[in-house]
Amino acid sequence: SEQSICFVIPQNSSAAVVRALEEGLANELARRDVDRIAPRESVVIVTAVGAGMRETPGVASQVFGALAEQKINVIAIAQGSSECSISVVVSSADADAAVRAIHALTI
Repeated sequence: SEQSICFVIPQNSSAAVVRALEEGLANELARRDVDRIAPRESVVIVTAVGAGMRETPGVASQVFGALAEQKINVIAIAQGSSECSISVVVSSADADAAVRAIHALTI
């Protein structure tokens, strides 16, 4: 099965971070234990936060549905350990539309 690790860093740090990862994972890359290190530029993190999210089933579904209605692709997702937030990574071109779509939800 395929596994991946995603994280977001400032775009101006991208080249240095990729270089450091390639150096640090050189053996794993050579053995193909790690397939590749692939930066993706021009992305943003949009987070929905609310105390009521913890007890409300289907919040993630509502967030993804609102984004899908606007034809916004979700690149990565994370939920806070307190279950009071859901963060999505989307293209920076979709940032404003994503914020509006999530903000319009009544959760």
